[in-house]
Amino acid sequence: MDTKQLYTLIIFSENTVGLLNQITVIFTRRQLNIETLSVSPSAISGIHKFTITTFAERDMIEKVVKQIDKRVDILKAYYNTDEDLVHQEIALYKVSTALFMKMEGVEELIRKYNAGVLEMNEDCLVIEKSGHYRETQALFEELRRSIGVLQFIRSGRIAITKSKVEPLSDMLSSMEEKINMKQ
Repeated sequence: MDTKQLYTLIIFSENTVGLLNQITVIFTRRQLNIETLSVSPSAISGIHKFTITTFAERDMIEKVVKQIDKRVDILKAYYNTDEDLVHQEIALYKVSTALFMKMEGVEELIRKYNAGVLEMNEDCLVIEKSGHYRETQALFEELRRSIGVLQFIRSGRIAITKSKVEPLSDMLSSMEEKINMKQ
């Protein structure tokens, strides 16, 4: 029996109203929790890219991808493991300016986590950190323990494959070649 692991699904589609609901229903029916979700335009004009992470067994993720692929509005769906991808998240941390300024080693902390200060006023300070989950979580834990965190938010994963082009580009190119051969 397979063990559950984190998979990243990359789904290409046109920007169609209601498509996200159709995709999430597939996860719900299979009792899979979506860990992170990010949707944005892709490098291909008119095509949107969904990046979804979930913990699942390999056979289950294959079934989910096949089911998503069957949707009319989906151009192509793929699944990947972390080894196939370059991925990041972004996290924002709001802390008390007064407590932050009193904290020892503020500059070292910012450097250690390769973070940056986005905004600062007399009441609060907003720190930004991009990286993998464990990196953004480690900064959260350190800030929480030392001075407290007023607000915290982490984005969904954004990811690109390590291959030269998007897998969808290859698929569209081969479809175009077949059409040209028929003409």
